[in-house]
Amino acid sequence: MGDANVRVVLADDHAIMRGGLRRMLEAEAGCEVVAEAGTVDDTVRFVGAHKPEILVLDLNLSDGSSLPAIPRIREASPATRIVVLTMQIEPAFAREALRAGASGYVLKEAADEELVAAVRAAIDGRRYLNPDLAARVASAPPVQTGPPDDLTEREAEVLSLIALGHTNGEIAEQLFLSIRTVETHRAHIQQKLRLSKRSELVRYALEKGLVEPDTTAS
Repeated sequence: MGDANVRVVLADDHAIMRGGLRRMLEAEAGCEVVAEAGTVDDTVRFVGAHKPEILVLDLNLSDGSSLPAIPRIREASPATRIVVLTMQIEPAFAREALRAGASGYVLKEAADEELVAAVRAAIDGRRYLNPDLAARVASAPPVQTGPPDDLTEREAEVLSLIALGHTNGEIAEQLFLSIRTVETHRAHIQQKLRLSKRSELVRYALEKGLVEPDTTAS
């Protein structure tokens, strides 16, 4: 890391893995691991408390997937750059992680060669994607790059969950919002799209690729 003082939080559900990552990173000049987490909740808490320059984040922690929590992590410390280190090789996971705000995506099988490079790239404000995975992402069919029809990112998230059959209360819990806020988002969605029935919202979400056809609730 050169002359820079880079503080890192490690989030992985295996203590042995965290130990190996700590040794690898702290072998770099100026790099210090300030906390280790094994759960999503601890990750959010430690990132908020330490405000590290880097979070190395496994997508599968002991209390569930950390992917939906990336926006919450970024809210806890907006300046922290997130480098995902995972066994998930599907391009969809990489796309979602980067869209959610991650700066890097490294496969665990290539950690020895790529993790330090990904951290350095993140510190420099650049993105890093595992080269083999980058080729698969590039060859994958194009996907919607942003919310359609002037919807905000949050409104698109709410609409997707509506289409999946979630209640306002369940959406509020998943997105860490109040029920009143979800109701407001829902009203804005209906106003923008000029749709009022749930069946119409589901049809719209399917047409725009916000959900897969076999995942919507009847």
